[in-house]
Amino acid sequence: MSFDFQEGEILLFDKPYKWTSFDVVNKARVFLKYYCHNPKLKVGHAGTLDPLATGLVIVCTGKKTKEIDLIQTSEKEYEAVFDLSVIRPSFDKETEVTQSFDISNITEQQILAAAQSFLGEQEQLPPLFSAIKINGVRAYMHARNKNTEIEKEIQPRKIEIKTMEMLSFNSPFVKFRIVCSKGTYIRALARDFGKRVGCGAALDELRRTAVGDYRVEDALNIETFRETILNAEEK
Repeated sequence: MSFDFQEGEILLFDKPYKWTSFDVVNKARVFLKYYCHNPKLKVGHAGTLDPLATGLVIVCTGKKTKEIDLIQTSEKEYEAVFDLSVIRPSFDKETEVTQSFDISNITEQQILAAAQSFLGEQEQLPPLFSAIKINGVRAYMHARNKNTEIEKEIQPRKIEIKTMEMLSFNSPFVKFRIVCSKGTYIRALARDFGKRVGCGAALDELRRTAVGDYRVEDALNIETFRETILNAEEK
């Protein structure tokens, strides 16, 4: 196995829980610039992933960084677990529960019907806890400063849900395989799903399994990546 990081490589990483996408890119960048003896080596990622999510992050080097925009437009695949019994301000575990629900009367048939109703093109309102810029400041910074009035300035975005397949239902948790367009917020989908079913909903777990044709099964963690590069050099 050989690598040419200056000419360009597309690297697949399996991001750990609570790492940011920048953590992955930065660790790869520091290692590659040292390994290649090139402090100017271009290294960038093709799309962020929330710290509380795991899964596929794509890093491009050298001339392959020109393909980042194209990769980012690819459809995404996720495995997501929704907790139907709670509401959280961030729609995930970043914030505490503000409201709880008894969902003993919600059936699997209702969940399947609701999931089916989300298929297709639609408008989605991004969460306030997001990286969208409002007045030059990331929305999540406004949210953490309790400036929720700024939420009125967030505009809906056109998205498409191509697949929303229920994998399991163990009340109050329902697990889906979701295939969607660029720009889809799975946390916002959880919020809207809860409203449609008639309860709360927050994202309990999220794993990105694919970006276009790239799959997490082919990804490495940072340490394995380093070992792979060093072993390739020795051979």
